[in-house]
Amino acid sequence: MKPVILSTDALIFLLIAAGIVSAWYIRQRPHLMLPWRRVAQSSVGMVSLLLLSLFVIVGVLDSLHYRVALSEKNNGQTVYAPEVLSAFDALVGGLRTRVEKTYSAPLATHLYAKESMETPDGKVTRDYPRLKFGGAHLADPDNERGGDVARRALIGALLGLLTAVIFIAVVGWIKRSVSTQKIGERKIDGRYAALYPPYTKRMLLAAAFILAILIGAIANLATVYHVLGTDKVGQDVLYLSLKSIRTGLVIGTVTTLVMLPFALLLGVAAGYLRGWVDDVIQYIYTVLSSIPSVLLIAAAVLMMQVVIEMHADWFTTSAARADVRLLCLCLILGVTSWTGLCRLLRGETLKLRELEYIQAAQAFGVSSLRIMTRHILPNVMHIVLISVVMDFSGLVLAEAVLSYIGVGVDPTTISFGNMINAARLEMGREPMVWWSLASAFVFMLLLVLAANLFADAVRDAFDPRLNRTEV
Repeated sequence: MKPVILSTDALIFLLIAAGIVSAWYIRQRPHLMLPWRRVAQSSVGMVSLLLLSLFVIVGVLDSLHYRVALSEKNNGQTVYAPEVLSAFDALVGGLRTRVEKTYSAPLATHLYAKESMETPDGKVTRDYPRLKFGGAHLADPDNERGGDVARRALIGALLGLLTAVIFIAVVGWIKRSVSTQKIGERKIDGRYAALYPPYTKRMLLAAAFILAILIGAIANLATVYHVLGTDKVGQDVLYLSLKSIRTGLVIGTVTTLVMLPFALLLGVAAGYLRGWVDDVIQYIYTVLSSIPSVLLIAAAVLMMQVVIEMHADWFTTSAARADVRLLCLCLILGVTSWTGLCRLLRGETLKLRELEYIQAAQAFGVSSLRIMTRHILPNVMHIVLISVVMDFSGLVLAEAVLSYIGVGVDPTTISFGNMINAARLEMGREPMVWWSLASAFVFMLLLVLAANLFADAVRDAFDPRLNRTEV
């Protein structure tokens, strides 16, 4: 096995490291920790964060790529397979390898369309062929499938519930052990217990149990059935939906990483320096906002495609080429989507520069660069944080729209947009194939809804105008 680090993998690991460092920094400062404690007291915010965490875990596992070593060797050197797999592929290998001939409905045991079949007596008849993997263990699927599905779903739900109970019990034991230990002469009893109110705890536990039951039931059924059916080439739709999560997360997070420097630098500079600097920056983002974004993105993507096709020797695998196209799409979206946040930061900076502490710093001769970095920037970070979390859902939807019109990610990349684009033709056939579109819709809805609800909780926690009891 040979580890493979794609461009977007490196950026994802960089973001995780930055998040860990930021969490440690915030934890050491009570004034920064206070808004996040308010977020922790929001039941809706914590439930949405739990759901987002599951999506993030899938995305991170799908970012640990490798290539399998082949048995043959070339001049004493190991030859590796051209296909790039991930830790998530290894974890759900059955979903990836159990490929049928063509369409099959969710939890079906036969193909979705009739085919010509030869009977044992030599006659040719039209019937629905049995699936190669879905329900293959059943001798009489017409009579046994309903009971088998119910039994496996119940067993999986119980196993998922038992796993959740054990995990919560272990976490509770660790928290009790930490909360009762002594640090010098001082105890920190109740420090963690006060973080979540009783109502939030109950909602969080209920959500965790429901998710564990659903995941357990689906996981147990997926071992012998195609829970969400298969697509035109027989791939499991549940596998495609889970693989699409990473693409959505990359689009949302990496694009934000590209967008922030433009918005922060230009927005704060325009609001504080004013004059000709403000005029130039306003002219730039006004002109950029006046250009139809879809046309601008389409033109940039098409030029990027030409460059990639002319330099195919740059890439050793098709996965590397598709990853570069995904990264370029993130860069293009980032360069074209910073104007809204820039406007907000400019307006906030215009207000802050007139406050007394800024004027006092100017009177003491503090440089403009130091004032912007030490006094203004920390006081606009709440706007940045709220905008970033709220823009995430818009970027996930943007990828779906761009891929639907053919200027999004590479066609070989599994994404919600490509699934919807493929389902466009499937919806027009007879009989109609609806489960690919429905699956992409539900997974994208859950991801975007969880992000929006968490953004609302963050906005309420960081809004200083709301009346609240300090925690």
